[in-house]
Amino acid sequence: MTGERVFPTFSFELYPPRSPAAEVSLFESIDRLSAANPEFISVTYRPTSPDRAASLSVLGKLIREHRVHAMAHLTCVGSSYAEASQVIREFLDEGVTSFLALRGDPPDGQSEGDDFLGDLASAAELVQLIHRVQAERSQFTFEEVPGFPAAKRLRSGEKVTIAVAAFPNGHPRSRSRAQDIDTLLAKQAAGANLAITQLFFEADEYLTFVNEARSAGVTMRILPGIMPVMSLARLRRTLELSGESMPRKLLAALEAAPDSETAAQVGIDACTGLAKDLLAGGADGIHLYTFNRSDAPLAVLRGAGLLGMSSQPA
Repeated sequence: MTGERVFPTFSFELYPPRSPAAEVSLFESIDRLSAANPEFISVTYRPTSPDRAASLSVLGKLIREHRVHAMAHLTCVGSSYAEASQVIREFLDEGVTSFLALRGDPPDGQSEGDDFLGDLASAAELVQLIHRVQAERSQFTFEEVPGFPAAKRLRSGEKVTIAVAAFPNGHPRSRSRAQDIDTLLAKQAAGANLAITQLFFEADEYLTFVNEARSAGVTMRILPGIMPVMSLARLRRTLELSGESMPRKLLAALEAAPDSETAAQVGIDACTGLAKDLLAGGADGIHLYTFNRSDAPLAVLRGAGLLGMSSQPA
C-alpha cells in the first residue's frame, strides 16, 4: 500500500470459505467488492493447515485475478519461530506484501491461563518477525540509473505493510486506556505502520481514542473498523465475540423491526450514519467487516458518499 492515495479510503475484511457453497458465495462477493476499487481486502486466518490453505487461495485470487491489494492475517497462536517464519514465507511467495499481525485468541476449549501462544508472546513480536523474514527474503534489488542504460544501483528490498489491532473501548484483558495506548505504541515501535480498530458503535469512541493516541505519540494511521449489523441475532453474537457493550439505540431499533428486511435496513442505516460521523470527525478511511457479503458493505459506502471513489494509488 504505497504511493499517494486519494483520501478517504475504504477497505474490506473477508474470511475463508468452509464449504463449496460458501466458496461460490464468497467469490461472488469478491467480484463485487473488488470492482469498487478498495484500498485493500484482508483475509482472516486460523492457525490450522486447512484454514491456511483456504486463506492462501483467497489471497491468491485477489492478487492474480482481481489485482487487489490483499492483506493476510497472522496470529501468534501455537507456532514456534520456525513454523511462524515458514507461514510468513508462504504468504510472501503468494505475492502478499501486507499483513495484519494479531496476538490471537485461545483455541476452542482453552482459556487465557493456558499456554496456547507458542514462541511469540505478543503482536509486537510477530511484527518484528514479519519484518525479519521479509528482510532475509529480499534484502536488496537492482534498479536502473536514469540516463545510463547499462548501469544498475542497489536499493533496499521491498517493504511490507504491517497492520495491528487497536481497541477504542479497551482490550478485554486491559486494565486502562493508558495500557491500551502503551500497547499500541509498542507495536508501532516494533515496526507496525497501520492500525485497524476492533468493532465499535459510536463515532466518539473512535475519535476520542485517536486523539489520546496521537497525544501519546502514535503516528501511524488508525482505520476505524465498522460493520452493518443487520439482525438481532448477529448483534448478540458479535457482542459475545468482541466483548463490546450493548449499543442500546441499535438494539432497540432491531427489536422494533417487524421483519428481517426492515432489520437489515436498520443495520445498514446505522452503519452508514456511523461512517459519515467518522469521516466528518477526521477519519481518513473506513474498514468494513463484511461477513463475506457485498450488498450491505457497498450500500454503506454508497450512503456515505464513498462508492465510486477509488482507494487505489493516485
